[in-house]
This record gives sequence, structure tokens and C-alpha cells, in this order.
Amino acid sequence: MTAVRTATPPVADEQQVRVTRIAVADRLRLGARGLTVRPGRTALSALGIALGIAALVGVLGLSASSRADLRAQLDALGTNLLTVAPGQGFGGQDATLPDTSVAMIARVPTVSAAAAVRTVPDVTVRKSDRVPAERTSGVVVLAADVELPSTLAATLREGRWLDAATARYPAVVLGATAARRLAVSGLDSGVDVWLGGQWFTVVGVLDPVLLAPDLDSAAFVGLPVATAVLTADDPPPSRVYVRADPSAVVATRDLLARTANPAAPDEVRVSRPSDALEAQVAADESFTTLALGLGAVALLVGGVGIANVMVVSVLERRREIGVRRALGATRRAIAEQFLVESVLLAALGGVVGALLGIAVTWTFAGLQGWAVVVPWLPVAAGLACSLLIGTLVGLYPALRAARVPPTDALRTT
Repeated sequence: MTAVRTATPPVADEQQVRVTRIAVADRLRLGARGLTVRPGRTALSALGIALGIAALVGVLGLSASSRADLRAQLDALGTNLLTVAPGQGFGGQDATLPDTSVAMIARVPTVSAAAAVRTVPDVTVRKSDRVPAERTSGVVVLAADVELPSTLAATLREGRWLDAATARYPAVVLGATAARRLAVSGLDSGVDVWLGGQWFTVVGVLDPVLLAPDLDSAAFVGLPVATAVLTADDPPPSRVYVRADPSAVVATRDLLARTANPAAPDEVRVSRPSDALEAQVAADESFTTLALGLGAVALLVGGVGIANVMVVSVLERRREIGVRRALGATRRAIAEQFLVESVLLAALGGVVGALLGIAVTWTFAGLQGWAVVVPWLPVAAGLACSLLIGTLVGLYPALRAARVPPTDALRTT
């Protein structure tokens, strides 16, 4: 019985399979070579993806840096500051706080400090008496308690705050914005302003007050001098600033309206300035969402650009496709080549965009004096998104290249 020899074709098939299978490194090298042949077109094609990723990373980085800076300032100033202000009466008229409201609030056991400001009506402040009376620069005059800076954690840019002595004499402290509008600086040589028809000496200038920004455009005088020379009647408190025990802020807030005006607690408004800052952060996050939407549109445009370039590349390289098919390359190998080129093109744009976004975050946050926060998760997500876009937009050109018949491709000139 003649033994049946094993035929050799399976060995040949295995060798052919080994030949047609291309290592991953070779695929990447082949795809990179396709991009380096036309560097100008490659750079312009990757620019769209780069701008989209840079917008995403930059917006998220600046938003995170801004929030971190605001959180740090709130932690330093404390979130236990409450404000008490008059609301509206039953008929819609403006209500007032009793003169005794500050003293009564200060007696609440969970209140550690309380200070008030009172609007001095019909009194303006100007640089000199030569300035027309109607040019007030929007600076309001407030009679302030001497405990106001310690209650607000406000600091002085120069000079000093009012005390029991200077509060009785024509002395004034300016807010940061008020000093700028009145062009007041350098108090060592003595500076006077025309306030209420007489000269007041500027003894100090405040730094911007983050938790009470409305005070930045005010001129502060002592209550005794205000009632003695500026107004005939004692002005009622227009706003009371209250520092509460940090562990009892909510309970203190619930007591303040009834304490400030027991006869009409409904006519009292109680708020927490840090809540307004939190609302500002929420508004900033809304703008961040809008910016992210614009970044996503830029990514889409960049993806379409890459798809367009890859389709054109397939048309221009039909002869190359035909030669490779004639040498034994499979449809899959042709498709993989163009798909790898598309992914590498998108990855190049993603890396450049991420670096550009990080650089923008470092530069702008550094110039603003913020704590630089680079959101690494969005950076990684942006790079993954660019790879996904490169894969999706590269599928159609890759399949189109794989379907090109070798004979037709070789006839292409």
C-alpha cells in the first residue's frame, strides 16, 4: 500500500500568510512615511484637530485655575460672612433698619462680629472744589463703624482705617475704585478731597473687598462726623455685615431678620456674599460649557478636513495601490495603511493641540496670578477623542482604497 505524502501547498500558504501579515511597527512606519511625503499638507490637515483640542484643554484649564483661585480666596476670607439689609415694605416702599439693629445683632451668641455702613444722602465727594458738583465719579459717601475692616477681613493698601479719634474729625478712607476714580495715591504728602462742602483728609485706601465689592466705590467717614457736619438726622443702617460662628452659619442666618427688626422681619433681607460668588462660579461654568461646544465644532471641522485629505490622497496614490496589490498586498493591508495614516494624522493634531492648550493655561493663569491647574483628565480625553475621530473619518477613505481594482490602478498615470 503506497503511502500518501503530505502535500507542500499548506507550507506555502503559511509562508504567504506570514508574508502578508505586517507587524504593527511596520504599519506605523508605512503610515508615517505616507504623511512625511507631503509635510505641508499634513501640517495643515492636523491644524484643525490641534485647534479643537487646544480650545478644549485651554478652556478647561483656565476654568479650573480660576475656580481654584476663587476657592483659595474664599477659604482665606471665610464663608461665614452674612449681610443684613432693608427690603421692601408691605406697599412696595423701601424699608429701613432700626438704629438698634446692629447692637441687637451683636448680642446673638453665635455672632462674633458685626459692623454697619450708613448711606449719607445728598453728599458728594470730588477731587477738589474746582470740579463741577455734577461730576461725582459715582463715589458714594458712607458712615462706617470702626469695626468694619475686621468684620469684612478687609485690608488697607496704604494709610490706616478710622478709629475712635479720627471718626470725629474730617477724615476719610477711600475704597479701591473710589481712590482710582479720584486719582488719589501717595498719602505720605497729605491728600485732601472735597466732601460735603468741606475738605476731608484722606487717611487710608482699602484693597478691593472681595466679599463686598460694592464698597470699593465708596468713601468712608466716621459716624460722629457724619451726624455732626454732613447730615442733620442720624442715617439708619443701610447694610450690616455679620461674622457668625462657622459651625452655626445657617442657624444664625435664620435668626438675623427677627433680631434686626422684630416688628417687621419680613422687611429684612439676609444673604451670604459667598453664595453670590458661588453663583458667579456657576455662571462661569455655563460659559465653559459654551466654549466646549465651540471646541467640539472645531474638532468636527478638523475631522472633516482629515477625511477630505485622505480621500484626495487615495485618488492621487492609485498607482501605488495598484503596485502593492500586484506584489501581493491584500485589500486589508491597503485599508490598514490608509487607516493608520488617518489615525496618525489625528494623533499628531491631538498632541500639538494638547501642548498648545497647556501652554495657554500656564501663560494666562500665570499672568493673572492664579494657581495653575492643568486638568489632565480632559487632556487624556482630548487625545483619545482625536484618535477616535481619526479612526472614524479614516474608515471611508481606507475602504475606498481597498476596493480599487489592481488593473485599473496600474493603468492610472
